[in-house]
Amino acid sequence: MKIALMDSGLGLLAAAAAMRRLRPDAGLVLSSDPGSMPWGPRTPEDVVGRALTVARAAAAHRPDALIVACNTASVHALPALRAALEPGLPVIGTVPAIKPAAAGGGPVAIWATPATTGSPYQRDLIVTFAASVDVTEVPCPGLADAVEHADEEGIARAVAAAAARTPREVKTVVLGCTHYELVGERIREALRHPGLPEVTLHGSAGAVAAQALRRLGATATPGTTAAIAEEPGELTVLLGGQRASLPDAALTYAEGRLLAEATRVHQ
Repeated sequence: MKIALMDSGLGLLAAAAAMRRLRPDAGLVLSSDPGSMPWGPRTPEDVVGRALTVARAAAAHRPDALIVACNTASVHALPALRAALEPGLPVIGTVPAIKPAAAGGGPVAIWATPATTGSPYQRDLIVTFAASVDVTEVPCPGLADAVEHADEEGIARAVAAAAARTPREVKTVVLGCTHYELVGERIREALRHPGLPEVTLHGSAGAVAAQALRRLGATATPGTTAAIAEEPGELTVLLGGQRASLPDAALTYAEGRLLAEATRVHQ
């Protein structure tokens, strides 16, 4: 079995690592175009065009499913991707984990890119799944870009600024950009307040990986770290459509190191 994942940049690492844990034997194709980041400020038409290019580069490697591991691409390009690639290649989009976050009760904060914050798409998800709880939308300018470049000072500044805009009483935070999942612990630490419970973070990586397996009728066979290292599926990395190694920035994150250490890289 081979699973492809696409994103503008490193945001796909979280879902790829989740898939590696669920199915250590699955081959992975990681297709991105970091030179075109960020996609959030681009027009919907531009996002569609770039997403199709990145997706077709992945599809050329004949995967069994394609995960759109990007909220922006899922918002703007999912219909076009499905029209172009299905039914031959199942396409699984990413949806911010607003529904499970709201199910635990409020108040809830949604950290997202400035382009997504306040968008009709996000507002519709809030109305549909979180109408009964108090929701604060928190824009996080610069955070995805800082994560992409492993800019520690930029990450610290962006996380601190977003934390300052998050009400102290918030119990749950939705990570509305896949890049943010790579710095989840730093976000959790920034939201820690003396005398208050630890904030629960909701990302989408695990859910989208599990959904891809369901679409394929496949069973998860999670293994220990040792088992993952012993029998890893092959990894193909595509940057702008060209074979490459995992970028150095990817190796600064636990998800990137898991993929690098427990994978036979095909170049």
